Amino acid sequence: MISDNRSTVRRVLFITLLLNLVVMGIKITVGFLTGSLSLFADALHSVTDSLNNVLGLLAIKFASPYPDRDHPYGHQKFEAVVALGIAACLGIACFEILQGAVVRVIEGLQKGLTPLSIGATELWILLIVLGINIFVTFYERREGVRVGSAILVADAQHTMSDVWVTITVIAGLVGAWWGNQINFPLLRWLDVLLSFPVAILVFRSGWSVLQDNLPWLVDEMAIDPEVIQKLTLEVPGVINCHSISSRGIVGRQIFIEMHLIVNTQDVSTAHAITEAVEQKLEERFPPARILIHVEPPDYISDAVTY
Repeated sequence: MISDNRSTVRRVLFITLLLNLVVMGIKITVGFLTGSLSLFADALHSVTDSLNNVLGLLAIKFASPYPDRDHPYGHQKFEAVVALGIAACLGIACFEILQGAVVRVIEGLQKGLTPLSIGATELWILLIVLGINIFVTFYERREGVRVGSAILVADAQHTMSDVWVTITVIAGLVGAWWGNQINFPLLRWLDVLLSFPVAILVFRSGWSVLQDNLPWLVDEMAIDPEVIQKLTLEVPGVINCHSISSRGIVGRQIFIEMHLIVNTQDVSTAHAITEAVEQKLEERFPPARILIHVEPPDYISDAVTY
């Protein structure tokens, strides 16, 4: 059974792109007005959000689940490739944030930090930005899980890191604003120092995306062979199964292969048993493509997997 979710993914990515462009514009504007390093770092993160949406829209054009002559297993790994691109963008953003923070610390120690021009208006605007990011995160993740899209789930993870980044930035700006109010210059360092945990949060998000998608690209086992064997043995007419292998990601696309020992010498009956096994596995792990090699009842093998 083939599941084509591209129209839904395309719609969600387009909506997310528009919202990310709004967020990016607000952050850049407020960053110029306040001179906040952490806010500029956050704006850079939002730039990568928008670029990821564009990459996702391009990938969806090619990530067809339908096989063709040159790609008999479909094209869905394009989604995983783009997800790895998102992880790379997060890594670059992490490096840029750390570099900017280190430079700002060195300059601050040598010349002193420039006071931030932050007021209640800018803080309220950033709270609105935070609300938009939270909406985008939950909306995109919900749709990604519902339709089994690697791109949407990875991009939602990216946007979730943006939520934490924005929360950290607001905390730093509140500290800097309060420092200006009570004339306590040390609080101005909060904006710079919080750039470091921001970078760690960004890196953590990228690592999570990498862990979610590498197994698909390297054909790691998707389902324990013992689980497949247990389900298969529940089908009447099955004596045993062995040499079981699986790859893909459950809920996204699964490929299963096995050797099946059936209690019949009749080809038509053996065919009916294999179809019953395929139906049972497809119902348990949709969408799935299953290849079964049938063997006679006197065949013996204890090798569940390779």
